[in-house]
Amino acid sequence: MFKASSFVRFSIALALVLVNIYLLSRVSFIFQPLVTMITVITVPMMLSVFFYYLLRPLVNYMERKKLNRTLSILLIYLVFGVLLVLFIVGLWPSLREQLINLVDNAPNLINSLSVQLRELEQNGAITALFPEGSTPFSQLTDYINKGFTFVTNYVSGLFSLISSFAIILFTFPIILFYMLKQGEKFGRTLVHIAPKRFQKDSREVVLEIDQALSGFIVGRVLVNLALGVLMYIGFLIIGLPYALLLTVVAVIMNFVPFIGAIVSSIPIVIIGLIQSPSVAIWSLIIILVAQQIQDNLVAPYVFGKKLDIHPLTTIILVLGAGDLGGIIAILIIIPVYMIVKIILVRVYQLFFKEKWQNA
Repeated sequence: MFKASSFVRFSIALALVLVNIYLLSRVSFIFQPLVTMITVITVPMMLSVFFYYLLRPLVNYMERKKLNRTLSILLIYLVFGVLLVLFIVGLWPSLREQLINLVDNAPNLINSLSVQLRELEQNGAITALFPEGSTPFSQLTDYINKGFTFVTNYVSGLFSLISSFAIILFTFPIILFYMLKQGEKFGRTLVHIAPKRFQKDSREVVLEIDQALSGFIVGRVLVNLALGVLMYIGFLIIGLPYALLLTVVAVIMNFVPFIGAIVSSIPIVIIGLIQSPSVAIWSLIIILVAQQIQDNLVAPYVFGKKLDIHPLTTIILVLGAGDLGGIIAILIIIPVYMIVKIILVRVYQLFFKEKWQNA
């Protein structure tokens, strides 16, 4: 009887949800201003949350040392300003030079790549690996040309985003400041909103979500930095051109789950192939070795049991998020999944576990 009535209630609730979704979809134009506003503040909020979890331990440490919290945040901002100036003066010229050099030499690089591919195509040992008439090297240059054209157009189109960048640059430090100053009050507010009999569980859920996000973000940064160091050292050893630029791109792209590591490897191997097939092979070996060290040595040590997500689950989440919401959805899907999982597990324990086990 319990099972039947529960199924009926669940079916009715699901039907009502679907009807509401359909009705809202018919008047979606009403919510367009809200959607636009959310789109504008999404990136500043993501950056603020990211740096909040990175900087909060430092702010808390300075506060424990009897330093005013507001002053602590301002001192951290000052240090970041100095580091930004040092980056602009010290590291950025080298990165900028490599980037300009890469763009200017792109036609020559593509011609060199074509030569290398033709030599590989004429290699009997290589062509023997493919069915007759299906060697892919002849088409690869065309794909790379199209890819380079797409990237060039995409980079040129970024100049139209200067206004959006200005919004991010202006709002991000302000949001981050107030999050660092009063961010922990948000969790306490959520706990107080909950009914009294659920406040203990709400407090535990909020704490668990906070620890999960903190561990994920801080761990992700440490793991990616370790990956960057390993790759850069390896690229210097084999003499890969544009080693610093390619490493920086790989580290940034590695924040995109699953897809980032694959996408960032393609230009590295192509640049290596332009030098010689052996450099391309060594580049790929370095990438694979660095990824294995990251996944099997560094990541387990940094994350421990905190990031209990099956790789297949990650792939499904990333592919689904990419199809629905693009790069922003891909970046936030893992943290969102962690939050939803924590909430659903606690809801199940509170409302369903005992009833279902005794049914």
